[in-house]
Amino acid sequence: MDSDFSQPIRSVTKMQPLDSYLSGSWEALGAGAPVLVALSQLSSESMVRLSSAELPALETLLPEAKAILVAARDRGVIELKALNTAFEAPSRLLAVYIEVDETQTIAFRDPNVPEVTVRFLEGFRQLCSLGLVMHHIYRDFSLTSRGFDLSRTITQEEVQPWIDKGTEFGLHD
Repeated sequence: MDSDFSQPIRSVTKMQPLDSYLSGSWEALGAGAPVLVALSQLSSESMVRLSSAELPALETLLPEAKAILVAARDRGVIELKALNTAFEAPSRLLAVYIEVDETQTIAFRDPNVPEVTVRFLEGFRQLCSLGLVMHHIYRDFSLTSRGFDLSRTITQEEVQPWIDKGTEFGLHD
């Protein structure tokens, strides 16, 4: 049997709809889209449903959720990012990044202890479910007015051990 390998089996210029869908889905998976979509839907539904509800009791919040609130209370800007070019898998995980001010950001990720990264994502999920965070576009979230209000009732000292688990870096780091 003589095989001719000079001819492609299927032209890349004539992709089928399924090929296009799988390509798009793979790209979406690589950007963390399923988690981002789930958190954006959760935050949107909760924000509408709980807009006039009483603020949750502080003791019901995870310590990581409280740390996120305190870290974000001045600017309110939160981003979920993954570093898909990192060599080690724990460094590629989706993580919570908070703009402390115009030049400083805290990344709640730990490449040596992936559980830290996951716990802060869970704290963020809790904030979404309580209507304390809202989604804007792509990876960008912020505190809601309820989130700002609750964040100001938490002392820095109470959450400092969890904030210390983050990596702070500046504009030019």
